[in-house]
Amino acid sequence: MVVEFSHIPVLAAEVMEYLAPVEGGTYVDGTLGGGGHAALILKAVGGSGRLFGFDRDKAAIRSAANFLAPFGGSFTPVNSNFSGMEEALAQYGVAAFDGFLLDLGVSSHQLDTAERGFSFQQDAPLDMRMDRERGITVAELLADSSHGELARIIREYGEERWAGRIASFICKAREESPLETTLQLADLVKGAIPRKAWEERIHPATRTFQALRIAVNEELSSLEKGLAAAVKLLKPGGRGVVISFHSLEDRIVKQLFRGMTGGCTCPKDFPLCVCSHKPQVRVLTGKPVMAGKEEIDENPRSRSAKLRAIEKLG
Repeated sequence: MVVEFSHIPVLAAEVMEYLAPVEGGTYVDGTLGGGGHAALILKAVGGSGRLFGFDRDKAAIRSAANFLAPFGGSFTPVNSNFSGMEEALAQYGVAAFDGFLLDLGVSSHQLDTAERGFSFQQDAPLDMRMDRERGITVAELLADSSHGELARIIREYGEERWAGRIASFICKAREESPLETTLQLADLVKGAIPRKAWEERIHPATRTFQALRIAVNEELSSLEKGLAAAVKLLKPGGRGVVISFHSLEDRIVKQLFRGMTGGCTCPKDFPLCVCSHKPQVRVLTGKPVMAGKEEIDENPRSRSAKLRAIEKLG
């Protein structure tokens, strides 16, 4: 049975503007999801082009392969984390490509499928793994981590000011019984954060859920490794587009891109350059591109999306 992912591609027009796919080109969608962006790219590259779509969620791969079947051999699904794209593409004889897209958001289908445990809107097991056959679940992380480790994860990955207090509540609660469901955790976090400190537009548990999801999926290390690999494989003149959904991701993307624009790193008092370091990319977006009011009204999840783009130098 193929579960159909519904996917409204975020910043679709902006992605196509900055990626600028050409007919006959080879492209990588590192976060395939429902295939919405992939379909737009495949239409642009035509029958002579190729798109490799990466996703570690097997359900997403099956659904997208079904959705994109009309494009025939132009589309190749790859059930893998995009951080391993260099090794994966080598198996297809691909050593370079014309452009890449990374849409770092959790897909609507994953959020809306209760048993995946990403959302606190419905009660479900605390899982949150993108690849349900690998790694530990959030329930296991909560059971086995020390107070200090939990506080660090929630503070660093969720940017949650009440991280220490939330970690204390988790440790106290698990002494009586394991934390196993999304509503258990959401209610606990609500109790840990003083009512007067609740933010107006987001649920008190939002940042904690984000942090735990990032931790079990190793999202930030995957982003750093995958982005470095993508730029390495990008052909001169090729373009890369990244869409992030929270400040931590956006900061990493911004810093990585900035680091790739730099030239010589030798001390200023060196008479000659010995590092041979040259700029790798040109940043196309001085500030992140964000969704307009019309798109936000149609797709509220686009509100926090930030797009950054680069072009590979020769």
